[in-house]
Amino acid sequence: MSELENRLNQIVERVDAIRGVFDIPGKVNRIQELEQRSQQPDFWDDPQNAQKIMQELSTLRDKVEVWEGLARRAHDALELYQMAEDDPAMLTELEAEADTLEKELHEREFTLALSGPYDSGSAILSIHAGAGGTEAQDWAQMLLRMYLRWAEKHGFKTFITDETEGEEAGIKSVTVEVNGPNAYGLLKAEKGVHRLVRLSPFDANNRRHTSFAKVEVMPVLDEDIEIQIDPKDIEVEVFLSSGAGGQNVQKNQTAVRIRHLPTGIVVTSQNERSQTQNREMAMRVLRGKLYELEQERLAAEKARLKGKVDDANFGSQIRSYVLHPYQLVKDLRTGVETGNTTAVLDGEIDMFIEAWLKSNLQDVA
Repeated sequence: MSELENRLNQIVERVDAIRGVFDIPGKVNRIQELEQRSQQPDFWDDPQNAQKIMQELSTLRDKVEVWEGLARRAHDALELYQMAEDDPAMLTELEAEADTLEKELHEREFTLALSGPYDSGSAILSIHAGAGGTEAQDWAQMLLRMYLRWAEKHGFKTFITDETEGEEAGIKSVTVEVNGPNAYGLLKAEKGVHRLVRLSPFDANNRRHTSFAKVEVMPVLDEDIEIQIDPKDIEVEVFLSSGAGGQNVQKNQTAVRIRHLPTGIVVTSQNERSQTQNREMAMRVLRGKLYELEQERLAAEKARLKGKVDDANFGSQIRSYVLHPYQLVKDLRTGVETGNTTAVLDGEIDMFIEAWLKSNLQDVA
């Protein structure tokens, strides 16, 4: 088998696999059902519902046309190759078509991986230092810098809503709002425990240490998205905002801490100018955490029904960053790795995000 034939076969297989996962036949049936409903005499008696149906119909048509079109072009190119193995001009055209198809397929796969209900919106990212004191707190700060640099490279705006500094160095925890298109869809790939192995700069004997930090990612939800929070289920505490070293920076109690009693979730916000603004920000974070908690519950139930058991405890790391005795960053979910640890810690993490998103395409449709 020639290299070109192998490429075309791989393109056909990738397109057909995604069409199967995406349930194209099921979507075609749904289109036919909606078209029949739209032709009923009383269809526009309820304009609001009719508009929703027409919007769903338009979205489904667009998606089906895209994947059916890619499948048709891929199969046609493979058939043409089999008929024109000795035609240099045709082979040149098919090489160009293979390049175009691979590029389009790559882009479509990435778009499909970002088709979740809140993937297109902004995100709330929290980092928590694990056990280990100063060493873990310094690692949490290194992760914060990595994500801030990544966000800057993507043109996202970031705002630190809450931060608790370590006693000697680093941070115990931090919450950052990342605003921009697809911020949540991309950053959700980073949720989990991150492990660092290095020679500790805080160890007088220069010994190797292993540190852990946990990353949480939540969507910034619109106000009209229904997340039920009963006022009776929360306790609100106000306190003085603090700066570096724990010193109070304001005389008024503007910082807000909210505890959600049913789940035990605690969120704080202290970087806004007023108590009202901090309360609104804290509630946004709480709504995002409750949404993620529900998603985790649904995912666990889905995994249970499939017979799959995932270890979700704090020790189950998703990525390992080794700075000594060798240089390697490896994502334990996808196997993607690189020896350029400096670039990764400077925000070059797209390779890990993209690989994880594509590995989860089967859960999209």
